[in-house]
Amino acid sequence: MEIYFATTNFGKVQSLQRDLEKHGISVIHKEMDLIEPRSSDVQEIAEAKIRQAYAQIKKPTVVIDAGFYIDALNGFPRAFVNFSLETIGLEGILKLTEGKERGCEFRECLAYLDERLDKPEYFFAHVRGQLSETCRGIMQKHLWSKLGLIFIPEESNKTLAEMSYDEYLDWRKISREKNSLGKKLYDWISKRS
Repeated sequence: MEIYFATTNFGKVQSLQRDLEKHGISVIHKEMDLIEPRSSDVQEIAEAKIRQAYAQIKKPTVVIDAGFYIDALNGFPRAFVNFSLETIGLEGILKLTEGKERGCEFRECLAYLDERLDKPEYFFAHVRGQLSETCRGIMQKHLWSKLGLIFIPEESNKTLAEMSYDEYLDWRKISREKNSLGKKLYDWISKRS
């Protein structure tokens, strides 16, 4: 089976590909800029993106929308991560959280659509962690966001950007066993066949 992944973020493609290739599902990167509605709801954004992408690709297609939620800031920046990174940057996010609780999480919504569905199917994941006090580590091509420089996943004392590639894969394996969008998608596809 082949699934097209409409995104400009190759890191997200690699991540899903690692989850699905062991089940014989190929993920084909389709680089597309999709129009996103102004919304803080990752599912609403994913729905708009999947409908646009599927209208062009007309084959089994996925999109992912993600948000970053900081507990002490009532969830800010939510789905406005890119806007926040472009305007106030990581330094601004860290400034806003000075002296506050550091709890945060990534939330992802994967939307899937093919010719057999009238409406998209949605899958959700949450990854909890803490904000570091400063930017730590270096950006690496397997990281899907600059937030990797300030996000310390639960059960770790390193940011994602401080981890070696092997450490990242070990963390990801443990994290994804509990919370894998690829596994959720595969389980749904296998029950449907």
